[in-house]
Amino acid sequence: MADESKPVPAEEESIVQAGKVSQWLTENGFAHESLEADVIGTEIIKVEADFLLPIATALYAYGFNYLQCQAAIDLGPGQELVSMYHLIKVSDNADKPEEVRIKVFLPRDNPVVSSVYWIWKAADWQERESYDMYGIVYEGHPNLKRILMPEDWVGWPLRKDYISPDFYELQDAY
Repeated sequence: MADESKPVPAEEESIVQAGKVSQWLTENGFAHESLEADVIGTEIIKVEADFLLPIATALYAYGFNYLQCQAAIDLGPGQELVSMYHLIKVSDNADKPEEVRIKVFLPRDNPVVSSVYWIWKAADWQERESYDMYGIVYEGHPNLKRILMPEDWVGWPLRKDYISPDFYELQDAY
């Protein structure tokens, strides 16, 4: 029986237990890192930008056939941008679908990652919105251009270090 009065070293407290999907990826040789699950227990996996496509393809083959959401996050001025993918394994014989979230941390000065459009078509407009609002470039996207802001807009409005222009002049409006 373990002595519960002994303090646990800090490095042991910070270890995140690998979830089911992370274990499967490890068994199949895919480099990634397990992050702490969210408040409802959804497994979160950190993936390097270079490995997103192979891991996304493997997860699709593993049964994650639905991209529920692709979004971007700004961690703050001078910090990284994050491209996030929430995947669901939809099947007829499951009471509760299996879920996993992939996060790709990107440098602020050159945020480039491969598009997952060719795996999940639902990524089309979602990646365009992340590009338009945060400036993340999705290589291989078939139509990566602004979707919410005018084509000639300068900057990325949802970045936390974005400075709003004093005015925006509509050109050729009439």
